[in-house]
Amino acid sequence: MSHSGSRKVIFAALAGNSLIAVTKLAAAAATGSSAMLSEGIHSVVDTGNQVLLLLGLHKSRRKPDARHPFGFGKEVYFWSFVVAILIFAVGAGISIYEGIRHIQHPEPIQNIRLNFLVLGLAFVFEGAAWLFALKEFTRAKGRLGYLQAVRDSKDPATFVVLFEDSAAMAGIIVAAVGIWLAHATGLYWMDGAASVVIGLILATTAWLLAVETKDLLIGEAASPECVAGVRKLAAALPGVEHVNEVLTLHMGPEYILVNVSLDFSDQCTAESIEEAVDQLDHAIKKDWPLVKKVFVEAEAEEDH
Repeated sequence: MSHSGSRKVIFAALAGNSLIAVTKLAAAAATGSSAMLSEGIHSVVDTGNQVLLLLGLHKSRRKPDARHPFGFGKEVYFWSFVVAILIFAVGAGISIYEGIRHIQHPEPIQNIRLNFLVLGLAFVFEGAAWLFALKEFTRAKGRLGYLQAVRDSKDPATFVVLFEDSAAMAGIIVAAVGIWLAHATGLYWMDGAASVVIGLILATTAWLLAVETKDLLIGEAASPECVAGVRKLAAALPGVEHVNEVLTLHMGPEYILVNVSLDFSDQCTAESIEEAVDQLDHAIKKDWPLVKKVFVEAEAEEDH
């Protein structure tokens, strides 16, 4: 997915979460519900996360400089990893803490109708943002399955928002059930238990995001199709007797670095090798537009 597509998803989620956060926190203050407070904190964290993702996208567009010759594409990966940490440390941590506190010291919930009204509106807004994120992600994934698309995606911004919105909708359902049970049974500790469950949902979401973004941050290769395509182009070059190795690395969602090791015929001249390298560079970038840098090593197969 392009950066423009990612920004649309993030802005949609940012607008929705900002309004929802204020509404949930106001309702929590008015009703004293622990689950509603956890949901309010959840929405505040999500709002901050979207700001961080936009910051990452903005920083990733900076041009290369002397200290960063391959650009700043991995800024997106770094800030996505920070988002995962914040969801775990702030969202999950505070939700579980508040839930345990209300289990130990349960309090009656005031104005039950206000809680359900706010949760209903939040579900509608979150659902709209979730559908938008799902639509963009479905368009970007093509024929891949959803789990495989997440694992193969090199643009974390969209699936981070999709994960957040999914967790938010699950949290709203849990909060509604917890508040209803607490009100219906008089067992007010159930409101706190719902807050703990919301915290566990956030912790699980954070863990999944951290696992996916960690690999991107460390460095992932381009798709197998891209690697195979580069190998095929290299093997077709005049004078190439063997393609020793094709190494690729995503320096960002829209930046692939390629390093190719080739065994040229002993009859090749320096001029013919230069022409072959130039031809390969143009061919790779034509077929695979995300490839920005191509490095070619000339070495004998037995020496590789």
